[in-house]
Amino acid sequence: MDPAIMKMLTIGLAAGVGFFGPALALGLIGYSAMQALGRNPEARGAILTNMILIGALAEAIGIYVLIICIILAMVV
Repeated sequence: MDPAIMKMLTIGLAAGVGFFGPALALGLIGYSAMQALGRNPEARGAILTNMILIGALAEAIGIYVLIICIILAMVV
């Protein structure tokens, strides 16, 4: 097989596996926040603040994966 094809296939696989973690994390964060709001609506401010903070950290991991994939596409 052509090395360029293998390179792009590898980068696509790395991106797919790498983005799976942040996507799963964001889904679990939203699910847990909705459960917490359903059980204790008075704590809305604290729950949403923590949800947004943890969501941003999970998104940062996805951005790191994107940067690594772009670097691999340019360098290798």
